[in-house]
Amino acid sequence: MPAAGCHPHAPHEKLRIPDWYVSSLMLDRALDAILRRVKKLDRRHDVPYLAGYSQDGKTIYIDRHLPTHFTWRGRSVEVARYLILHEEVEKTLIDQLGLHYLHAHQIATRAEEAAVRADRVSWRAYDRFMQRYVKHIGDERLRKVPADLDLKPYRDYHDYDLMRRMEAALDAGRFGTRPSARLRREVAAYNAAFRAERRVQRMLPVAPAQRAPR
Repeated sequence: MPAAGCHPHAPHEKLRIPDWYVSSLMLDRALDAILRRVKKLDRRHDVPYLAGYSQDGKTIYIDRHLPTHFTWRGRSVEVARYLILHEEVEKTLIDQLGLHYLHAHQIATRAEEAAVRADRVSWRAYDRFMQRYVKHIGDERLRKVPADLDLKPYRDYHDYDLMRRMEAALDAGRFGTRPSARLRREVAAYNAAFRAERRVQRMLPVAPAQRAPR
């Protein structure tokens, strides 16, 4: 028997609850479905930009120094669920739709923000907490990087300094597990391309400065 108010022939009336409640409920269910798809969550490594994913997409990495919760208005808010959503959306858009990392990252960030707001948490407070650790982690040496970390985001972001530090970490044996030959070749190729690009840019003539119109 159909539930009251849901008769197939009865006109549908607007629910007498705020629109954000309905969307929050659906978004929470969608987020739970995505979390169930994650095969492995790893918090034992150093991960640039706080979170990332393996090359095959089966593992989500969250930096080992990032706290599991932050406090907002007396609430203890778990952060992993939002980071997992971001990484899963981003990886899918890159691999399945062929999006550039920067485009996929923007969409994933919007999804992450929607999930945070749906849980009635301030996005500004959440982002401020995250940025504090992005800066902290970015300033320290890479000591334990996942051997199968997908490097495409760092390449597409043109983070040459980070890629050089990753190459140094490889040479010093500071990756968490024995890195594959493929990973070594990939990092070396990226850095060679970056160096070549910088050489070309230095060789280009500098355009004369134009005077501003009076």
